Amino acid sequence: MVGWLRCSRRAAAPSVPVRATARKILTSLHSMLGTHKNERLSFILFSCRTMVNSRRLHAVASRSLLASRQESHMEIGIVGLGAMGREIARNLVVAGHSVSAWNRSGGHVDGVRMVETSAQALQADLALTMLSDDAAIRGVLVDTDLLARARPGLVHVVASTISVAFARELVEHHRKAGIAFVAAPVLGRPDVAAKGELNVLAAGAPAALEKARPALEAIGKQIWDMGEEPPTAYAAKIACNMMITMAIEAMAEAVVLTETNGLARERFFELILGTLFGCRPYQTYSGNIVRNEYPPGFKASLGLKDLRLAREAAAGTAHVLPMLDAVHGRMRQAVDAGLGDRDWSVMAQVTLAQD
Repeated sequence: MVGWLRCSRRAAAPSVPVRATARKILTSLHSMLGTHKNERLSFILFSCRTMVNSRRLHAVASRSLLASRQESHMEIGIVGLGAMGREIARNLVVAGHSVSAWNRSGGHVDGVRMVETSAQALQADLALTMLSDDAAIRGVLVDTDLLARARPGLVHVVASTISVAFARELVEHHRKAGIAFVAAPVLGRPDVAAKGELNVLAAGAPAALEKARPALEAIGKQIWDMGEEPPTAYAAKIACNMMITMAIEAMAEAVVLTETNGLARERFFELILGTLFGCRPYQTYSGNIVRNEYPPGFKASLGLKDLRLAREAAAGTAHVLPMLDAVHGRMRQAVDAGLGDRDWSVMAQVTLAQD
């Protein structure tokens, strides 16, 4: 009987509905064995039902997954393929989106269609801009009135770190062009971007954020809701970067105190990482300080830019921020010493090198 069951399973044509096939098999088993419904028959019937239900569930799950992918699939244009932009583009391709990109200096990313103009990159469901600073975005986006040539219904995501003042200006430009604007600066270096593990600080209108969500989920491990006003997200990102530089400087100054009194910096960092400061900035940058090596990661020149943005934002408040002034000055020293292309933790080298 088991052999007959196997033959019946093989003989069922794929075009026969699963439910009808199951009914035929079960009816045949009952008629063959009559009233001898022993434990083995019960087991076979149970197995048959399980097999059929499993196939039905698999078919339903497969259809649901396909529908979900079709619904979330987007045409995405990218403006800027620097170190971060390239990794973001790769992850969007892996997630199944159709990705095109424009870059001032050209370039190539597997699976990404390169376009000749920035306007072409905005002929999409969603565009993501990842340029270095306010001036770069102004030159590409504002001075050329690029938004006026975007596809109607486009959601424009700006993942760059820009000033709060320029973000307010961009809000107005997008409003006039009728284009949704989502702020999405990210926390993470290129190696984190490559893994799709960025933290995304997102702000914008709820409908625009929802439309952008599949793309943001493809590049980040978590999306942090910063509200409906895009400038808020950039203020948060600038504050985060300010705090990281303060952590770097704090580690350097702590090493000055401990190393001059006989404690090796490796032993000191073992202590603080295992007790008070076991978080990513301390884990990442303490290693650079221990080795006194600062290979390119997040460039010191970009760190200086972000600290300048922080000072500009602070100038609009009624408060004095002395620690911000201190780390800005130290980062400025590092860049002026020709270390602008090194990782921004190189500011610690300046502190440790002082007589």
